[in-house]
Amino acid sequence: MPDSISDPIADPVSGPICNADAFAALRAETQTQSPLRAAVSAARFVGERERVAALLAEAPTASEAAEALAGFLVRKLRAHRPGPVEALMRAFPIGTPAGLALMSLAEALPRIPDATTRQAMIEEMLSSVDWNALGAEGGRFGLRRVIAEAVGTGRAASDMLPGAKAALRVGLSAAIGRIGRHFIAGATIESALRHAARREALGYRHSFDMLGEAAVCEADAARYLDLYQNAIHAVGAAASDGLVARFADRPVEGPGVSVKLSALHPRFVRAQRATVMSVLLQRLTGLARLAARYDIGLTIDAEEVDRLDLTHDLFEALCADEVTRDWHGLGIVVQAYQRAAPELIDHLVDLAQRSGRRLMVRLVKGAYWDSEIKRAQLAGLADFALFTRKEHTDLSYLVCAQRLLAAGGAVYPQFATHNAQTVAAIWRMAGGPEAPRTAYEFQCLHGMGEPLYDEVVPPDRLYRPARIYAPVGGHDALLAYLVRRLLENGANSAFVNRIADPQTSEAELTRAPQARIAAADEPGAPSPFVVAPDALFGPRRNAAGLDLAHEPTLHRLAESLAGCELPLVDDGEGARVIAEPADPSRRLGRVADTTPASVAAAFEAAPASGWAATAAERAEVLRGAADRLEAQITGAAPPVLLALVVREAGRTLPDAIGELREAIDFLRYYADAAGLDAGPGSTPLGRVVCISPWNFPVAIFVGQIAAALAAGNAVLAKPAVQTPLCGLAAGALLHAAGVPRDVLGVLPGDAATGQALTADPRCDGVMFTGSTTVGRQIAITLAGRLAADGRPVPLIAETGGQNAIVVDSSALPEQVAIDVLTSAFNSAGQRCSAARILCLPTATAEHVLGLLRGAMSALRLGPPERLSSDIGPMISAAAVDRVAAHVGRLHGWGRPVYTAPFAPSGGHFLSPTLIEIASVEEIGAEVFGPVLHVVRYGEGELESLVDRIAALGYGLTFGVQSRLRERAAALVERSGAGNAYVNRNTIGAVVGAQPFGGHGLSGTGPKAGGPLILRRLMAHAPAAPRLPRAKSLPGAFVIWRSWLHGNKFVELTDGQEQTALGAAETLPAPVGERNVYRLVPRGAGLCLATDRAGLYRQIGAVLAAGSRAIVTEDDAQRLGGLDRLSVFLDGEIRRMSRKAAFAAADFALVEPGTPWQTLQELATGAHRIVPLFAPDDTGHYPGELLVSERSESINTAAIGGDVTLLSLA
Repeated sequence: MPDSISDPIADPVSGPICNADAFAALRAETQTQSPLRAAVSAARFVGERERVAALLAEAPTASEAAEALAGFLVRKLRAHRPGPVEALMRAFPIGTPAGLALMSLAEALPRIPDATTRQAMIEEMLSSVDWNALGAEGGRFGLRRVIAEAVGTGRAASDMLPGAKAALRVGLSAAIGRIGRHFIAGATIESALRHAARREALGYRHSFDMLGEAAVCEADAARYLDLYQNAIHAVGAAASDGLVARFADRPVEGPGVSVKLSALHPRFVRAQRATVMSVLLQRLTGLARLAARYDIGLTIDAEEVDRLDLTHDLFEALCADEVTRDWHGLGIVVQAYQRAAPELIDHLVDLAQRSGRRLMVRLVKGAYWDSEIKRAQLAGLADFALFTRKEHTDLSYLVCAQRLLAAGGAVYPQFATHNAQTVAAIWRMAGGPEAPRTAYEFQCLHGMGEPLYDEVVPPDRLYRPARIYAPVGGHDALLAYLVRRLLENGANSAFVNRIADPQTSEAELTRAPQARIAAADEPGAPSPFVVAPDALFGPRRNAAGLDLAHEPTLHRLAESLAGCELPLVDDGEGARVIAEPADPSRRLGRVADTTPASVAAAFEAAPASGWAATAAERAEVLRGAADRLEAQITGAAPPVLLALVVREAGRTLPDAIGELREAIDFLRYYADAAGLDAGPGSTPLGRVVCISPWNFPVAIFVGQIAAALAAGNAVLAKPAVQTPLCGLAAGALLHAAGVPRDVLGVLPGDAATGQALTADPRCDGVMFTGSTTVGRQIAITLAGRLAADGRPVPLIAETGGQNAIVVDSSALPEQVAIDVLTSAFNSAGQRCSAARILCLPTATAEHVLGLLRGAMSALRLGPPERLSSDIGPMISAAAVDRVAAHVGRLHGWGRPVYTAPFAPSGGHFLSPTLIEIASVEEIGAEVFGPVLHVVRYGEGELESLVDRIAALGYGLTFGVQSRLRERAAALVERSGAGNAYVNRNTIGAVVGAQPFGGHGLSGTGPKAGGPLILRRLMAHAPAAPRLPRAKSLPGAFVIWRSWLHGNKFVELTDGQEQTALGAAETLPAPVGERNVYRLVPRGAGLCLATDRAGLYRQIGAVLAAGSRAIVTEDDAQRLGGLDRLSVFLDGEIRRMSRKAAFAAADFALVEPGTPWQTLQELATGAHRIVPLFAPDDTGHYPGELLVSERSESINTAAIGGDVTLLSLA
């Protein structure tokens, strides 16, 4: 963590305050859109009801003839034996454990290099499903036979003999391979062309797609470019040589190639538009010219909506290429599930007319539905950019088809669908048998749509051309594609799934979307199964975010930032100048630090009893502050704080927006908590000091203040010495929202200010976020006195972390690289949650490190106000020097060091760095910057490695990348970290969803944004916290209680049975994610009592919390009785020397009036901050605070999509 108090103040700089347009570069990065492109952007976030109403008004009238034709096609399909896909979906429904197991095996098993991990995965999958219940359909790919042989032995997979285990691995791998091969046209383009010949002879056409996901690094992009070039050469040569049929109109009737833009450049994102329009356009133009040379089609695939504008910028540039102006083989894909799809059709028709090309437009329904939902929820967007109901997408598809057909010869429509009703509707819409064969075509996926189109393509059927989208690649490239296809077609609303269900009537399958919508209770209403972005947290509104890939949003943001009035200037005596870390020559303002006299005056002004307002009134003010802050994001108010976070703290625009959103979430979360936890019967501490860091100068600053205010306290808040302007502006916003000035004082200053605040005897509690060293200093200071009631002064500290991500060989290397890149280098590594250690298995380490180094090289370091900057500056020159010294030390030891090649000059920039080390112990103290340490481990070493990481003493964040759920859970438990993340990045904890905080060297708890923190900020809290109660008591406590009862101390355990240990709660989460909050034992609880009864109460409280009790030898002998304990409590109640006990304590229980000398001895004797807990007036200890909070966030969509959501769709 940053050293919030003791970092030196930068030397004052002379010269005038420079407030030129710092955001001029951002304005230059925005684009002016044509009217039709602007219409596309405007339609993106139109409400679903409104959009559906407009589509219904435009949609073609449902045709009885089309319904009859659809019925005919359905009957034909049902008369056939179910196809392989239908059979697979029937045997393994995706919403069931068997379906999830199949997805997991298909996604991971073929790529796992070692037999041990493959066997572990198979055993986990077999143990989680009743495979004997498989129907006959499971036999189509040999799965049923293989699994039946395994489970039919009557043994668990883990108990099978080695030979049987090997046979099972081989059999399952072969079966998964057979599934995969069904969905691909060939492992190479040459084999795919040979296999295509049979279908070509039947009248089908082909578009070949080289399988692969988005490029992670430049080496990936180069490989994909080579594959696409080879494919065009091969397809073009085959068309010319007669390997496939010759056609008069080659681009339309002949074969083609589809390309995925994200595969051709590792940074195919809006923020990198300048690079993309240079490098990627050059590559794409080369491919288009090559395809034009052979006169074959080249189609640009559609991807996520945040790439839409960039995709069409590139496509427009391709259309303007004079070299290919006479070629009519250029095509693009439109996704009908996008609400702006009809406007996109209008734009493409206009583009075709302007460019003089007959563009091929492939209309699909869309393949990224669940990930688009998740993105909108996480980003807090105004709405979804797509429809949430299948029938709404089907309606949009028909309207788009109608617009394409109405364009005449300007475009060549290609209707990609597996839905018989859609086929029939389009066939009739286009004129039935009268339509020319060159007017349009249908398309389907290889291995999935052929049964339907065998009723469409032949001359004695509908006699319409159909093109097969034919994936090409080996099993490594197939995995993501395969899982997406299984997920899409296994969705309950998918036609392929529904037609295989005998319970679905023909009438249901053939009913037009217009009729399905009209029959709904609320026509046009969004799906109830899809939570809107602003409703993600239920009644508490999700903080609004911005879509920085949406051009109008970006333009508005740039204009508002450019017009933002800065600086804040204080010309008081001793004022110092605040400069930007990205460019120290740019000065933001002047601030006069708080003097000791001002600190004393602030305490004098702050009411000793706290904020004299009801909980409801306090909550209303906090919500008002949240609304004011949100207005700075949405554009309703000048974005002063957003601009300051960028310029003063050096945070990039996405990070700055995320920070303000976090502050808003804190305000609303604690406002709700005030009514639940701080109402009648509660008493605040009084005056609380809040000391926050520079790395989150608004989110943590506001979060601390909001928690203390919600509990009813008065607050004296010290912003970090490096970011006082952010603190002053945030304080002004809170005052404007209604927080009285005497209730909240903002006191900028340095270490002396912080020391004066914490040492003042009127300080009733401290909230601190910063370095472990400074946190311990504060703990020692507070231990030098007792509060007015004789109890220790509460300290809530969130400090540093040596955070690790461990990877096993089942993890997807590309996902690992992306998640690690984000976790380690986002915000220049200046997050307490940032990954510092990466643990890789030797079997996959080289591959993962190659991807990671390549991805690091593609990062852009630069001024944070530029959209193109991925990483901004370090906070100061001193911070750069500290990190550079650490890198130099390890380099001097001979450790391999890789540093990304570019860092700008003129500011406090430091390039991301990767260091391979021999052991985790080599790291030493926390390195607060963009440095990732890599440790390789061999087979059987993973558990001991996690133990060594835990032994470092930190317990903040921990990540696991593994497809083995049981292994991931065991590693998370072993790590003991406060926040654990599975198959995702390890940063960006969300308030109320992933309460944040650690233990040991990482802090004291309670977690920020969690249900317990307000209770720690009150002198007296309501009796029952908002937590589920545990169903059973710890065994040691039960034995202890029995021993007490046998020794006539019955009353000493009263109330302790109400333990919170083991309580667990599922918290809100976006789709594809599961968040769980649990209460677990803290560790070792030191008992410091003055008499035997007090000691026994303390021991009971510690054991009821699931921890081990520590008693000093002196107290054990002085107070007596413990030598008669049951042998069953050996190890649960430990006697130690005073020094050893103080060093071993994870927390301590003390009585009112405990001498401050004892508390200071404890604070100085422990190498971490030891939380102190005293009983309430009834003698009871706060059981809910004696446990440790754990937060786990699991990416449930890691296998390729959200199974649960798609099963409901």
